[in-house]
Amino acid sequence: MLYIIGPRGAGKTTIGKRLAETASYPFIDTDALILQRAGMTIAEFVKLNGWEQFRQLETEVLTSLSQLPSVISTGGGIILAPENRQFMRDTGTVIYLNASVDVLAARLSAAPEADQRPSLTGKSILDEISEVMATREPLYLSTAHHIIDAQMPIETIVRQLIQLTGDLSV
Repeated sequence: MLYIIGPRGAGKTTIGKRLAETASYPFIDTDALILQRAGMTIAEFVKLNGWEQFRQLETEVLTSLSQLPSVISTGGGIILAPENRQFMRDTGTVIYLNASVDVLAARLSAAPEADQRPSLTGKSILDEISEVMATREPLYLSTAHHIIDAQMPIETIVRQLIQLTGDLSV
């Protein structure tokens, strides 16, 4: 299993899909599985049930994944639960897509998906990302086996990941 972690806008889904296609592995997006299970958008689920219930569902989805070699794109907050961090490290290789706050804010501003990416703080995108990253950066770093600069071109990142991971089942 290859888990791709990082904040909103880092490119987890884009890179994950491209890597899976290139390496001929299945691609799994935990947010897409959550949408299926919940039967509503993440924003609707959070509004109805709260962030705590969402995080519980996120853990259930993660731990229910098949152990077949796959490329898995995770939600940005999946690393908040210690059990999720440990599960990913124990069952695969964890890749952290790292990008600057300015790049993340620019990406999210250029392609907003409010129905799937609810605001965590109600602040501006730049302020929210700065605040969220201050809390999450240490968790991303401690969970990752490898840190990748997500500001590089997609094809460069995919080539680098294939070189780094070799057999994605590790």
